[in-house]
Amino acid sequence: QVQLAESGGGLVHVGGSLRLSCAASGHTFSPLAMGWFRQALGKEREFVAGISPRASTTKYADSVKGRFTLSRDNGKNVAYLQMDSLKPEDTAVYYCTLSDWGRLMSGEPDFWGQGTQVTVSS
Repeated sequence: QVQLAESGGGLVHVGGSLRLSCAASGHTFSPLAMGWFRQALGKEREFVAGISPRASTTKYADSVKGRFTLSRDNGKNVAYLQMDSLKPEDTAVYYCTLSDWGRLMSGEPDFWGQGTQVTVSS
């Protein structure tokens, strides 16, 4: 059974940084794409970033491009989302996902973590 465990969320001031981690277990990590989505209170879930199995391709939402960096370590089955220059509008629950690239890009990844709260205070 696939399990994804996010960590690293918390409260940060505007302009600050956080690094989210996603640890995968129960499935071979390296052949699959990894993604992050977020959902703010009262809003629709939205794609944040995705990385291909060998990290040759990354894709970001326009709203985070240039501020967030997604990376992965296939040897450790872990992915990292470095978030810099955080804004109040980045406040949301962040979810990591695991799937093939097509399902990630379609917004329908197979496996989801439980989520971690990120709050950016102004």
